[in-house]
Amino acid sequence: MTALLEVRDLVKTFGMGEAATRVLHGLTLTMEAGELAALLGPSGSGKSTLLTILGTLMHPTSGSHTMLGLDLTTASDSALTEFRNLHIGFVFQFHNLLPDFTALENVCFPTAVREGRETTAARTRGQELLVRMGLADRVHFPTANLSGGQKQRVAVARALMNRPELVLADEPTGNLDRASASQVMDLIAEINHDEGTTFLISTHDEKIAALCRRQIVVGDGIVTG
Repeated sequence: MTALLEVRDLVKTFGMGEAATRVLHGLTLTMEAGELAALLGPSGSGKSTLLTILGTLMHPTSGSHTMLGLDLTTASDSALTEFRNLHIGFVFQFHNLLPDFTALENVCFPTAVREGRETTAARTRGQELLVRMGLADRVHFPTANLSGGQKQRVAVARALMNRPELVLADEPTGNLDRASASQVMDLIAEINHDEGTTFLISTHDEKIAALCRRQIVVGDGIVTG
């Protein structure tokens, strides 16, 4: 395997002067292409901040951040937006779907943003992903009419729409019952195995973490294990 991303000596401070709060304290992490990893640590340890920086949604205060051999620390906001759309997918705890859109329209949305319209190729790709997620009979359902587990599977499909090298998942099973959580994780493991997509999954659930091949533990703003 080859290195997909690397952050070194990552520092993130919020606020200034006496109100300054340092969340990351020189964190260093390397991930290889094709990994399925869990991100663990107590609340306030810096996990969410790390995910936000890795997703190019926030600049670090200092340190380096490279992915696919590109230095993202000094990239412009427009360059980061383009990079994020092409190479990074996101799955959130609350799925963040557009409730009045169908499952297919939600899945196609990242490509529609990039292309400026919803293309036939995108619809074909989106439908294939939804079928793989076990949602063949829900392709044209408004997502407001789907169950929690179904919504999260739509969110996984959306994250995979542009064939990203990296998917960042922040508590993706946090609001699901055990059966639905296991189903979502089975799908993630299948995509990881079949397509080589790298997943970094933030979770407090030890059973979910045990399903990942690597556990990355963050504490006090650094990687501790």
